[in-house]
Amino acid sequence: MKEIQARVLLFDAIEGGTYFWTNEIFTHGCIGVYEKIVSGTYDPIKFAKVIHCVKSGNADIKLEKIAKIGGYFLTPQDKDWPISVDDLAAPPIAMIVKGNLSALSAKGLAIVGTRNPTQYGARIAGDFAAGFVDREWTIISGGAYGIDSFAHKGALIAEGISVAVVASGVDINYPAGNARLFAEIAEEGAIVSEVMPGTPALPHRFLTRNRIIAALSQGTLVVEAAFRSGSLRTARDAAELMRPVMAIPGPINSPTSEGCHRLIGERAAEIVTSVADAVEFLSTFK
Repeated sequence: MKEIQARVLLFDAIEGGTYFWTNEIFTHGCIGVYEKIVSGTYDPIKFAKVIHCVKSGNADIKLEKIAKIGGYFLTPQDKDWPISVDDLAAPPIAMIVKGNLSALSAKGLAIVGTRNPTQYGARIAGDFAAGFVDREWTIISGGAYGIDSFAHKGALIAEGISVAVVASGVDINYPAGNARLFAEIAEEGAIVSEVMPGTPALPHRFLTRNRIIAALSQGTLVVEAAFRSGSLRTARDAAELMRPVMAIPGPINSPTSEGCHRLIGERAAEIVTSVADAVEFLSTFK
């Protein structure tokens, strides 16, 4: 059993962000954890699903499946592994990447927000993305409708590089309406996933992928977000990593800006009103 074979079996069997298995792999290594699983060390009831998946899996077939869809199985042993994700409490076991591997280690800004933005939010997301691209930053987001899409598009229109961290397999265009956008992102940037090809996007996977968006970025900008929003989770993840968080203010009576105002009011995010403001704020964290 080679390390990469053990790692792909564990990657397929274990949901991203699972602290127990992350600690086991850190302590014993992938081969060690694999051997403990097949030897029956772990609770057969509590970990039945993981044990079954690992024991019944074929590592070579899984690696071929990744290669067949044009993906790369990126592991911590690879030179292109973005070491910034190792700051997470539960780093990815691996990541599947479609596109430019080096884009993951470039200086990046995460731009996140609501799936139902106002025209104001959509314009701001695109403008800030373009402004940072002009300063040779990569734009990182989640590939969803709304602010994510406008941020990615703003980066591409400015002839920059963008990275989309998705909650499904890299071969699944989710949402389907962004199929062309994903193809354009992968030309110079990258599509990143913590699940195997063919795996659907489930609600909890959007939350776990948010931590990767935060970890890949030197800073996070929340453009528009409701009072309870997944984007606020990304902001919290960034704050836990001691990465700067910024928020765009909106009209005081706008529901789509309540989350941004909450972050600003709680001193959890710096208020920024221009690209120059944001760049200056980020420069203080070097």
